[in-house]
Amino acid sequence: MNKLTNALEECQTKKEKAFIPYIMAGDGGLERLKSQLLFLENSGATAVELGIPFSDPVADGPVIQQAGIRSLENGTTLKDVLKKVMEIKSEVTIPIILMGYTNSILAYGLKEFTNDCLHAGISGCIIPDLPIEEEAIFSSIKTAGIVLIRLVTLTSSKERITEITAGAEGFIYAVTVKGITGARDAFGEELGGYLKKVKEISPVPVLAGFGISTPDHVRDAVQYCDGVIVGSKIIECLETGKEDQIGDLIQASKGVAQK
Repeated sequence: MNKLTNALEECQTKKEKAFIPYIMAGDGGLERLKSQLLFLENSGATAVELGIPFSDPVADGPVIQQAGIRSLENGTTLKDVLKKVMEIKSEVTIPIILMGYTNSILAYGLKEFTNDCLHAGISGCIIPDLPIEEEAIFSSIKTAGIVLIRLVTLTSSKERITEITAGAEGFIYAVTVKGITGARDAFGEELGGYLKKVKEISPVPVLAGFGISTPDHVRDAVQYCDGVIVGSKIIECLETGKEDQIGDLIQASKGVAQK
């Protein structure tokens, strides 16, 4: 079974919520990647979403954009990222999900990307600018057993959510804000109803992401879904040396049992 799917099923069995932190590959140098992944693994993360730096990230807010710029200034390439993950895969056992944009993968070459992901032990890919209508282009990724995670948004109709979740793999990424990533003070009143609706329709676990940055945000969101993804706050904590706050976020998810 795919390692990510297995980890999510283990959460369900233990009646725990999933917590997936996002980090930018190469932010601070790729030599830090192993220690960052091991820290998150040892802190109790369910999996890690590993961002591929890209010059035109349409879904990313200022914190992740700056992390991407720092990584690109360090000379990070997608090939370097996969090479590094191949080197450390025997030491890092947590599932790794690559998050990157269509152009990066097509420029790499789909066949080579799929093969290198397999050799690196990548469990899943998130491609936020890929509509399901164009997903067939990336069928080799799915054929290789790497899950292609789909996104729904607050503006998705019930019919569109039904269409997106049909045949979904891994989990559904429920975007919790109308806009780009980045910390918010609070979420709209529609959040609970939205997440409940997606969960009722989806045949796979539903994880909420975008704008979640405090333990209270985590506790609020996981009442209605199977887990959360936190990006900007994780990057901020790693950059400023406030790793203890990452532990608080993960523990907030563990304190709410699965129903």
